[in-house]
Amino acid sequence: MSIDGMGTERALCVLAPNPSEMTLDGTNTWVLREPGGARSLVIDPGPEDERHLRRVAEVAGPVALVLLTHGHPDHAEGARTFASLVGGVPVRALDPALRLGDEGLAEGDVVELDGLELRVMQTPGHTPDSLTFWLPADQAVLTGDTVLGRGTTVVHRLGDYLASLDRLRAMAEGTRVILPGHGAKLDDPVGALDYYIAHRRERLQQVEDALVAGARTAREVVERVYVDVDRSLWPVAEASVQAQLDYLAERGV
Repeated sequence: MSIDGMGTERALCVLAPNPSEMTLDGTNTWVLREPGGARSLVIDPGPEDERHLRRVAEVAGPVALVLLTHGHPDHAEGARTFASLVGGVPVRALDPALRLGDEGLAEGDVVELDGLELRVMQTPGHTPDSLTFWLPADQAVLTGDTVLGRGTTVVHRLGDYLASLDRLRAMAEGTRVILPGHGAKLDDPVGALDYYIAHRRERLQQVEDALVAGARTAREVVERVYVDVDRSLWPVAEASVQAQLDYLAERGV
């Protein structure tokens, strides 16, 4: 399927031209507008790429607000430029350093715009400031990098991440679609979350097994556990393994 232009009745993807092994096809910038509404809000304007930002502005029309799922540059770097481009609108995020204006975002916040309703959930793990947005009218959840359209994400704090996945799984049966920060939309939220949780538990067991077999560092674990992963991604895998080692150490393993 074409990722650019995918979405729901209220959410439309504008794909940033920044494909890579880490960003998959590129960053999904999401434009949200209530049917018949006068204004849009934009989630994750993406990198500092003028052509992309101008295209998002064209697709969105009048923009009232920018929201950020987290602060990684491929999602947030272009936010201030985009906000200026569309008339100086606020940028709201959990991390105060990313905000433009007085309002942030936090657990339980409800963002409303011309009849559109978006509910904010804190889902840390990929980053401390990761947010997920629930769009109840479309039964859609916008997950940023917490859940991707294919593959799995980098984790920096595993305990937090597992709790976030469990929370998303608990609401998955009432969710029709996952709209991720990278990759195609997921039309089977239950299956996607079950896979993510099972994958993390499997990797954690593999790390434990590697420790029993004599591995002592994150690199040594990667060399045993991630043999099926391209070596160019091993430095990234090391970060995830270190998160797993920290998690096990906290539990006395």
